[in-house]
Amino acid sequence: MKKLLTVAALTAVTALALAGCSTRTEAPQAGGEAEAGFAADSLIGVALPDGTSENWVLAESLFNDALTEAGFEADVQNAPASNTVAEQQNQINSMVTNGAKVIIIGAKDGAQLSSQVEAARDAGVTVIAYDRLILNTEAVDYYLAFDNFRVGELQGQALLDGLAAKFPDADSYNVELFSGSPDDNNAGVFFDGAMSVLQPKIDDGTLNVVSGQVEVGQTATQGWLAQNAQSRMDTILSANYGSTELHGVLSPNDTLARAILESVRAAGKPLPVVTGQDSEVESVRSIVAGEQYMTIYKDTRALVAAAVEMVKTLQAGNEPEVNDTESYDNGVLVVPSFLLDPVVVTSENAAQAYADNADLLAATEG
Repeated sequence: MKKLLTVAALTAVTALALAGCSTRTEAPQAGGEAEAGFAADSLIGVALPDGTSENWVLAESLFNDALTEAGFEADVQNAPASNTVAEQQNQINSMVTNGAKVIIIGAKDGAQLSSQVEAARDAGVTVIAYDRLILNTEAVDYYLAFDNFRVGELQGQALLDGLAAKFPDADSYNVELFSGSPDDNNAGVFFDGAMSVLQPKIDDGTLNVVSGQVEVGQTATQGWLAQNAQSRMDTILSANYGSTELHGVLSPNDTLARAILESVRAAGKPLPVVTGQDSEVESVRSIVAGEQYMTIYKDTRALVAAAVEMVKTLQAGNEPEVNDTESYDNGVLVVPSFLLDPVVVTSENAAQAYADNADLLAATEG
């Protein structure tokens, strides 16, 4: 397993803070100092999606605090729950009009923001795609995220590990697959990462997807909504698991994992091995209680801190560091990326993984 995020995140943010060998300006100021990229009190826009998980809600407050503390004027907005894409488009347009120097975007739908980010680029704004890649445009300067393909790989491997631990005498396992919302580019990345691990086991008969639903379009959960996952799980159970035992479920995040477990409980069946992501408090408690098998820790504090360090580097007239220039192709270009390491959390390492996060550590203590 990779180093715990407490170390990895510190290393990543420190690297960003030290980065910046090339300047964005041509002429030095008098006295030999390079001219700053933009004023230290400039407007910085942050456009986030609707708060469908604890991490998005937390990110809003963290960005407000960190940008203000750094001396910038912060315009941080979560899109509303309804008419979300159109409202996020309007928010980005307003940030451009109001003179933002950098706009950090956690896209609700990365395929529907090309016009907005192209207008931002035309206005001289640096665009940072945050957590979710913005698609089909050259007007994305950087992508900052945890390594989302790696998240999927870790979930797939954790499902196999959990199955082997819970059913040590079984030669094969009955499983079902869930993926996230089709308007979120990350949903496909998570699924592809997981299937890179699971598909060979499906092919050799170790895993049996009883419903036959193995394509991302069949497994999608619109809006990342718990009720949609629970409804689909209800249907799968009633149609396929009358007398057949369900051993495991690939769930892409914690919200859906809890909905899947609730469906299984309501059907009166034994709980299967269920994966997750986001380290939501309720799921951490569930993991410690032996219900949900695992989650992924992607420390929102570290990701926000890395984004703010990028802004500081740009303000100083330097280029932020990237550590991946090959993986994240948005359909037009491979976006220079800075990726942080995700961490698998089970009941065995939860206290260690959350040692520097008081809220999550408390959840491990019951």
